[in-house]
Amino acid sequence: MTNHGSPPQWQILQDSSAPTQPYVLAQTSTGASDRCPLAILDSVSLKDGDVSVRIKPVSGKEDRAGGVVWRYRDPDNYYLVRVNSLTRNVVVYKVRNGVRTQVSQAAPHEIPANAWSILKVSARGDRFQIFVDHRRILQGSDRTFAGAGKVGLWTVADSVTYFDDFRVYPK
Repeated sequence: MTNHGSPPQWQILQDSSAPTQPYVLAQTSTGASDRCPLAILDSVSLKDGDVSVRIKPVSGKEDRAGGVVWRYRDPDNYYLVRVNSLTRNVVVYKVRNGVRTQVSQAAPHEIPANAWSILKVSARGDRFQIFVDHRRILQGSDRTFAGAGKVGLWTVADSVTYFDDFRVYPK
């Protein structure tokens, strides 16, 4: 977890609406606004490649968000693309020494609550492209984390978010 707050609670749940039924990975605990639960895949290190997941923002009054992490070094250093159904946008951040800073402008995009969307990041060198439901939403560059790192999933604050069909394609 990045920052402090109540511990995350990652669970395997049944969801009949899941594209690859019947089970999903869900972050079901809620907490303070700066609390960012992480689920990191320890077995993969990726510098260049694609990472995608089906994401379903379920609930949250402060935030209803989730995202994909790449080039993860530790809980305080990584890149993140976040979708939020309350603010209806997509943003790329870098988390450096525990401080989250925008790397891209917020791209307006409808992220339906209680429905599945596909979120994908494609990273090559210092460049990235972000896709939602196979449509490119954002692109940009940043040189903060140049080497390989782990990949994973992210939520924030009181977001309850489901994830399905997590895929990693190294280049």
